[in-house]
Amino acid sequence: MERVLGIGGYFLRANDPAALGAWYRDCLGLDMDEHGLWRQEAGPTVFAAFEAGTDYFGSPAQQTMLNFRVRDLAAMLAQLRAKGARVAEQTQEMAGVGSFGWVTDPEGNRIELWQPA
Repeated sequence: MERVLGIGGYFLRANDPAALGAWYRDCLGLDMDEHGLWRQEAGPTVFAAFEAGTDYFGSPAQQTMLNFRVRDLAAMLAQLRAKGARVAEQTQEMAGVGSFGWVTDPEGNRIELWQPA
């Protein structure tokens, strides 16, 4: 059986694509080229389906949620707050899995940040 090799891209609709791309570059450090190509570090990726009525993604209109692995969740959340980003106050710890926090990008997309255990 043929299998996928990994995630090849994640695409977002945006009212201002250039501004949203700049936010991801300036706030999260995604060093994308002019075509959006970003070489990420190797590591685990979770693919999971949630119940249709979940509020985990924030707005019920949001059908997917992007999760980024981070080295230091507390430092990343502090950096985002310093840049004026909308960061959720709460964080979550899952034994053996890691720590989670959330930020909402300027277009209203909730993003999960994960510091693996």
